[in-house]
Amino acid sequence: MEPVDLAGVRARVDAVLNEFLDGRARTAASGHLPAEVAESVKTFLGAGGKRLRPVLCVTGWHAAGGEGDMAPLVKAAASLEMFHAFALIHDDVMDHSATRRGQPTVHRSLTSRHASGRSALAAKQVGAGAAILIGDMALSWSDELLHTAGLTDGQLRAVLPLVAAMREEVMYGQYLDLTSTGRPSADVERAMRIVRYKTASYTVERPLHIGATLAGAETCLLDELSAFALPVGEAFQLRDDLLGVYGHPAQTGKPCLDDLREGKHTVLVALALRYADSNQQRTLHTLLGKQGLTAEQADCLRQVLSETGARQAVEDLINARLEQAEQALVHSSLPADTAGVLRYLARAATRRAS
Repeated sequence: MEPVDLAGVRARVDAVLNEFLDGRARTAASGHLPAEVAESVKTFLGAGGKRLRPVLCVTGWHAAGGEGDMAPLVKAAASLEMFHAFALIHDDVMDHSATRRGQPTVHRSLTSRHASGRSALAAKQVGAGAAILIGDMALSWSDELLHTAGLTDGQLRAVLPLVAAMREEVMYGQYLDLTSTGRPSADVERAMRIVRYKTASYTVERPLHIGATLAGAETCLLDELSAFALPVGEAFQLRDDLLGVYGHPAQTGKPCLDDLREGKHTVLVALALRYADSNQQRTLHTLLGKQGLTAEQADCLRQVLSETGARQAVEDLINARLEQAEQALVHSSLPADTAGVLRYLARAATRRAS
C-alpha cells in the first residue's frame, strides 16, 4: 500500500496555509493594518504549485519509519511551501517576470493595485518594493509556522540546522544565477553549480532530510536519500531550463521568452556556446540577453540551441540523472512502497510539461 497519500498531503498542507493566512488577514484588519499582505500571499499560493517540497518532507518522514500524529509534520512541511513562496516572489522581482502560474506576478499585481495617482515608473517601483516586503513577510511566516508546528524540542534542534543550510544554499544559488545573468558563457560547470545550489538540494534533498530527521533518521539513511535526491534535483532544474525556452506558456504558466531575454546562464546555453560554430556563436552572442527580443528572434535562438545539439544533450543529462536516482533506490534499504513513491515523484518531476 502506498505510504504517502500525495493528494491528501497537498490538501492538508493547503489547509494549514489557508488557515494561517486567513488568521493573519483578520489580525491585520482588526489592527488597521493592510490585510492585502496576507491576501497577496494566499492568492499567490492558491494559483497553483506542485507542493513538491512538502510532499517530499512527508515522504522522508515515512522513509524513516515515522509514526503517530502527523499534524506537527504537516505544519513543518507547510513552512517549506511558505519559504518557497518567499523565494519565488523575490525571484520574479529579480527576473522582471510578468506571470507566474498563469497569473500576474506579485509585483505586477501590486503595481496595478497602486497605480492610481502615480506615474507608470513610480507605480512599478512601488510594486517591486511592496513585493519584496511581502516576500520578506512570507519568510518570517515560514519561521513562525515551523516554530509553532508542535514539534518537540529535540525535533526542532535537529531540523533547524537543516533548514538553515537549505536557506543558505538556495540564496547562494540565486546569487550565482543573478550575477551570471546577462553574461552567458560556455562555462558548463558554473551553470551546474547554479543548478546544484539553487534547486537540487533545496527542492529535493533538504525536504527529504527534514522529514526523515523529524522521524529520528540515522545518518546512513540521510546519505541514501541524498544519493537519490541530488540527481533528481539536478534533473528537475534542467527540465525547468528546457521548459523556460521550449515550453508552452499555457502549460507552464510563464512566458517562454524571459530566460532568453534575460540571458540566463543555463546548462542549455553553456552547452550551445561550447558546441556552436562561428555563425551560431555570433547569433547566440547577438540575441541572448537582448531586452527587446522578438518572437521571431527567439525562434532563431531556439533553432540554434537545437542545431548545436545542446537541447538533446540536456535531455540526455536529465535521463542520466533520472537513471542514477532510480539506481540509488534499487540499492537502498528503503521500504519498497516508499521507494515506489520516490520513483513516481522523480519521474513526475523530470518528465513534466509545466
